[in-house]
Amino acid sequence: MRGKSQASHDAVLRLFDPVVTAAGKDGLMIAEQLFSVVDALDSSASLRRAMTDPARPGTDKSVLVKQLFAGVDSRVEDVLVQFVSQRWSSEQDLAQSIENAGVNALLAYAESDKTLATVEEELFRIERLLVGERDLLVAMGNRAATKETRLELLDDVLGGKLAPVTKALMERAVGTPRGNRLVGAIKSMMDVAAWRRERLVAWVSAAVEMSASQRKRLGTILQNIYGREVQINVAVDPAVIGGIRVQVGAEVVDGTVLTRLDEARRRLVG
Repeated sequence: MRGKSQASHDAVLRLFDPVVTAAGKDGLMIAEQLFSVVDALDSSASLRRAMTDPARPGTDKSVLVKQLFAGVDSRVEDVLVQFVSQRWSSEQDLAQSIENAGVNALLAYAESDKTLATVEEELFRIERLLVGERDLLVAMGNRAATKETRLELLDDVLGGKLAPVTKALMERAVGTPRGNRLVGAIKSMMDVAAWRRERLVAWVSAAVEMSASQRKRLGTILQNIYGREVQINVAVDPAVIGGIRVQVGAEVVDGTVLTRLDEARRRLVG
């Protein structure tokens, strides 16, 4: 998401954040209603066009929201009106932003329930599990299988082991993938969690587990670079030979020995 869509997304979510922060357990219901709106948008190209048409006055789109989604919670209606009043680079960006608002509502509930750190940790561990178990990843992301089959597999593997919000997030990602890859969807959820706390996420690959002091030192370096607190997620990858690989958003710093050897080899060949 770029340009005016990103600006619209951020502006609305910043206004929505105190609403869901105060919502408490209602965050679960708010998220469910927002996800239903996303599903409606995904199923109707004409509805997406109507909601994002820059030539259509914002007041008209607001009336359309109130007509089509009558009966939703007033907090859901308000944020939908704010969303459709914004400008979007593409139709899909509106639906994705509403999806993120739903994820944010779930994470706000986790924060109020003092389980947000647990949810973030569980999402990271699930992401690592799926990366390491390709057969499981393929099975959970199999679009040819029914939604019920994928959710049953999720329950078999992780059922009873997750915090309620983690479970709700994973059921959304597995049951309604919306064309997204599962690992990417989990990372996006973690990014929303970081956004809630005004933090960035650094994905670090290292040959061995980093010590607490190494994580703290890296976090300080990245915070000085980006001017914001950075969440460090470390994945142990035996393929990494010395050094570490760090990705923050689209930026990648690869300081592994293997990369330096590859660069040396290319220079020699060249």
